[in-house]
Amino acid sequence: MSRLRTTAAAAALLLALPLSAAAPALAAPSPTGSTAPVGAPTTAPAGAPTTAPTTAPTTSRIQLPRPTGPYAVGQDVLHLVDQNRPDPWVPSAGPRQLMVSMYYPAHAGTGSPAPYMTDGAARALLDGKLPGNTIPTAAEADARTWAESGARPQGGHYPLVVLSPGFTMPRASLTSLAEDLASRGYVIALVDHTYENTGTTFPDGRTLPCVMCGRPKEWPAVDESRAKDVSFVVDRLTDHPHPAWRYARLIDRDRIGMAGHSAGGAATVPALLTDDRIGAGVDLDGTMDVLVPDSGIGGKPFLMMGHPLDGGAEDSSWVRSWSNLDGWKRWLTVDGTNHADFTDFPLFFDGLGIPQVAQPAIASGRAVQLTRKYVGAFFDLQLKGVAQPLLDGPTAADPEVRFHS
Repeated sequence: MSRLRTTAAAAALLLALPLSAAAPALAAPSPTGSTAPVGAPTTAPAGAPTTAPTTAPTTSRIQLPRPTGPYAVGQDVLHLVDQNRPDPWVPSAGPRQLMVSMYYPAHAGTGSPAPYMTDGAARALLDGKLPGNTIPTAAEADARTWAESGARPQGGHYPLVVLSPGFTMPRASLTSLAEDLASRGYVIALVDHTYENTGTTFPDGRTLPCVMCGRPKEWPAVDESRAKDVSFVVDRLTDHPHPAWRYARLIDRDRIGMAGHSAGGAATVPALLTDDRIGAGVDLDGTMDVLVPDSGIGGKPFLMMGHPLDGGAEDSSWVRSWSNLDGWKRWLTVDGTNHADFTDFPLFFDGLGIPQVAQPAIASGRAVQLTRKYVGAFFDLQLKGVAQPLLDGPTAADPEVRFHS
């Protein structure tokens, strides 16, 4: 339930560390239009390796797990500019700008294969966090996804779920969760929090660094800033009559939820507290820097899902917040997992042959499966009103999942 665990795998530790001194110089995104799609080539960060190279991976292509829902998945990418808010971390950059990947129920075969991430973002992640790396950019950027860029949407109105990645982690790290939820009948907005994530590529082709990775931080301020990012994204997607997304008609504005990993999970608390439109939240292994107050969160349902801590300890912020949650709530611990297991990263650790200090007791595919299964069940219950016996208590089918009372 923290951003970094001493028991986590070596690769997870490396990927959660701040960028090295080899990160590119600060560059502000170009203040262009608010909905330009990404398609331009990206630039790689400069800098020489500072440690021994990482072993090059095999040539096999990494593939995300197939989505479990009945729908094919479409993807669009939006560039959103908040003219009413200066960037909180780099004021000289001007207004706050965000890149958002939209996933939605679509007709199969009507788009082109969606990349996992841009080349620039992949290079920033690999070189910035694995100095001396020799893993080729394509090993990550070209991972097999299930979404189709620009696919024709299915008709209907669907709940909106906003996803927020962990601190330093690119939004792509939650791709398998986004695709699965979209296949189950949701519109997903997957957000990069500029200057907090490793490698955000803007429409002009530049990939920005994680400026905040190397700075002292007040974590509540980070989470509150992310909550503002999320509310702005909801504003732009539900704006009438000029929403930022061409398929905004798919969104049911009365059914909105949020989920996030690590800092993204922690940000769900201030988001639920400050935005009445967001009706349900999920924290995936994120220490709550903003605690649930004594007054609760307005009766909104909340799911906490994390990995076991050393010696049977429990995250103190979760313990303190649990009793103040005043609506439907569940606290799940997934045995055998570590902090990164609620993202796509373990799939890459395995697929690229990155060594680990302690092999997790749970397979990477199983960790992804359980995350998608329980998060999907939560939103099916809370945003669609579909009964979910899975959330009533332990099941023999999922012996790794423990329910706290």
